[in-house]
Amino acid sequence: GPDAEPNELGESWLGCVKVYRVSTDGNEPRAPRPRPSQCLAPPINRPILPAVLDIREIRDNPEHVRERLATRGEDFAAKVGDVVRLDAERREAITAVEELKARRNSASKEIGALMGQKKTEEAEAKKTEVRDIGDQISALDSQATQADGELRDILLRLPNLPHADVPVGDSEDDNMEIRQWGEKPSFDFDPKPHTELCESLGLVDFARGAKLAGSGFLLYSGWGARLERALIQYLLDLHVHEHGYTEVSPPFIVGYDCMIGVGQFPKFEDQAYMVQEGLDEESRGKLYLVPTAEAPVANIHREELLKAGELPKNYCAYSPCFRAEAGAAGVGTRGMIRVHQFDKVELIKIVEPETSYDELDKLLGHAEKVLQSLNLHYRILQLCTADMSFGSATTYDIEVWAPGQGDYLEVSSCSNCEDYQSRRMNLRYKDADGKNRHPHILNGSGTALARLFVALIETYQQPDGSIAIPEPIQPYLRADRIPAS
Repeated sequence: GPDAEPNELGESWLGCVKVYRVSTDGNEPRAPRPRPSQCLAPPINRPILPAVLDIREIRDNPEHVRERLATRGEDFAAKVGDVVRLDAERREAITAVEELKARRNSASKEIGALMGQKKTEEAEAKKTEVRDIGDQISALDSQATQADGELRDILLRLPNLPHADVPVGDSEDDNMEIRQWGEKPSFDFDPKPHTELCESLGLVDFARGAKLAGSGFLLYSGWGARLERALIQYLLDLHVHEHGYTEVSPPFIVGYDCMIGVGQFPKFEDQAYMVQEGLDEESRGKLYLVPTAEAPVANIHREELLKAGELPKNYCAYSPCFRAEAGAAGVGTRGMIRVHQFDKVELIKIVEPETSYDELDKLLGHAEKVLQSLNLHYRILQLCTADMSFGSATTYDIEVWAPGQGDYLEVSSCSNCEDYQSRRMNLRYKDADGKNRHPHILNGSGTALARLFVALIETYQQPDGSIAIPEPIQPYLRADRIPAS
């Protein structure tokens, strides 16, 4: 049934790799409060995975689910009727199979009794009946298996239900500004965009980065490489020592199940970089470069039953992030705004459902602290239903001001996925009453580079062409400014 344990693939990665872009065709009561390109992967057998949205909620409250999914756009709401129908077909077939098995068991016992009484003809008739019942069971098993497969495929492609407090909207234009912090910096000269600063100071070599790996890849150099490393180290230290997170250093390659678990797959397979083990083409479709550290870190306890009292769990991790999505046309595609590889420090919380929205406020505050400590002006948006990530129930974006761009840049997205991801990865915990429940999983960028890098050098550029360094970064960079060329 849909609540069955997921299969474990258990593949490992060894040796050299090849990387491909991929494309495809295609509860408990809720707590209050790329680009498409030619698919290079041969078809492979996917593991059977658990349902995502709570099938009982859809079964008992289909109109409520349909109403909430309608706010997410696309045709998600139209799939609710298919889910209800397939669930009913599967349950009816299973019930019929159980009834037929009881009849077969009873008939089998009668055969033994008839044989003991030397009633051979009647016994043979019963054997024929048992064979017929077996054929009916096989047919019904096939029907149940088919309905179950279709049901799982639909459920894996349905997004999370938005929280009732999320503003309903059709696009990013309907996102709601919550607040701003700080002031936009003023200059007595025309601030340069980061592309000019990087080129004049030798911070990033865009041409050679493209030569090495193609467009959308960066080659940090000299002071630029040192600043990127300093920012990463500062972010990790801030979250570990001041905010109490446990630092982990995860693999930068994950299995297909991990991508399913966080909601990246099957919806966003066209934005992933697929890995091939050496020349072994059969290994395609098993391993992927991480799009964010959320993929490995949120899955640390996948398929586990955590003991009472083990929650909350708070993790932070650095990773490079690899995304095959195409950049938008225009200025944003030049430089560091939209790239295929960038660095990020990720924050993950695994918490009890009753505390998850309080924990979301804390998570948001921890991401804000990064920008406040660097005295960078920013604003916070609550994303509308149509603009939230696939697995999110509530999302807040933090956008930092980049004066050289004359615009805000997203550097953090803080989301409460409620139990959507824990259901996909079959993660449970035992609560104080001994009941097995799905925890809520939260994720947030704490924060993303290269856009933090962009905002910092554009904000702190000086009239002589140098870059002043905010005080918290100076010990890591061992300098108070990047000198002019």
